[in-house]
Amino acid sequence: MYKVVSLFCGCGGSDCGMLGGFEYNKKKYAKLPFKIIYATDINNKAIETLKANFNTKKIVCRDICDTSSEEIPDHNVLVGGFPCQSFSTVNPTKDPFDDRANLYKQMVRIAKDKQPEICIAENVKGLMTLRNGKILDTIRKAFDEAGYYTYCQLLNAADYGVPQKRERMIMICIRKDLEKEFIFPKKTFEGKWVPLSTAISELAISEQKYYFSEKAVLGMKNARNNMKRGLAQSLESPCLTITSHLAKMSINSRDPVLLVDPDKELYRRFTPREAARIQSFPETFKFVGSEGDAYRQIGNAIPPVMFWHIARAVADYLKNYK
Repeated sequence: MYKVVSLFCGCGGSDCGMLGGFEYNKKKYAKLPFKIIYATDINNKAIETLKANFNTKKIVCRDICDTSSEEIPDHNVLVGGFPCQSFSTVNPTKDPFDDRANLYKQMVRIAKDKQPEICIAENVKGLMTLRNGKILDTIRKAFDEAGYYTYCQLLNAADYGVPQKRERMIMICIRKDLEKEFIFPKKTFEGKWVPLSTAISELAISEQKYYFSEKAVLGMKNARNNMKRGLAQSLESPCLTITSHLAKMSINSRDPVLLVDPDKELYRRFTPREAARIQSFPETFKFVGSEGDAYRQIGNAIPPVMFWHIARAVADYLKNYK
C-alpha cells in the first residue's frame, strides 16, 4: 500500500479517484493500492466534506504556507491541485504571479524536503500556454531542482467517461533515481463521449429556486453580442466545463445552463447533485454545508473518474518499479 499526502485537497475529488473503490454511472472503479495519510486545505467547509467521506488519519484545515515539512509524514505520492485562478484563460489580464500562483512553490518545498517517489500536480490548461509557456517552464525547473523529472500532458475528462469537456494539465513528477519514463493513461472513451443526459434525471423539476427569472433571461438576450451568454447545453453531448460560479445563480455568465422549454425561454441551472454527477462524483458522496458551499466545492474539484485513471497509471508505474 502506497502512502499519499494530499495538498489543496478541496472536498476530495482527487482523493476519491486516488483511492478508487467506488461506482459511477453503473461502472465500478476498482480500489487502488493507495492510502491517504495526510490531507490539507485552507477551506473549512471543504475540509468538513472531506471528513464526511474519508477515513484519512490526519486532516488539517490550514494555509499550507504555515505548515512545516516536518509536520508532514513520509509518503510515496504527493498530490496537489494547487489553486489555478491565476492561470485561467478566461481572464488573461489576471496577474499570473500573485500569491495564489506562487502556491506551487509550497508543493515543490514539500517534495524537496520529503522526497516522495512521485508528485501529481493538476491545473487548468492555461498554465501550459500562459506567457508563451514561461510559467510552466518555471514550475518544471523548480521541480527539476528539487530532484524530479516532469511529464506534462493535457487531458480531457470526457475522454475517460466523464460527461463534461474539462481539459486539465496533469504534471507527473518522477524522482530522478527512478529513471523509468511515465506513460499517461490511454483514453478510454475517445470518440464515444458520455452525454450530459446521464447526469440529468429530469429536465423539468419542481423546485423554482433552480430556474432563472424572466428578467434574468431578458438581460441575457440583451447582452452584447461578443459575450458568451446563456450557454444552454445539449443533453446528447458532454457538458461544458462547470465551475464554482454555479453558486452565484447567474445566466449572464460563461457557465453552462439547461434550456428546459425553448418556446417559453425557460432556463435553469444544475442542481448540486447534477453538478456532482457531471464531475463524476459517486451518488454516495456527501457535501457538507449550504447548496452554495456544495456548488463551490464541486466546481473546484478534480473529476474523480479522470483522476482514477491517472492514479491507476501511477500505481502501475510504482508496481513495475518496485
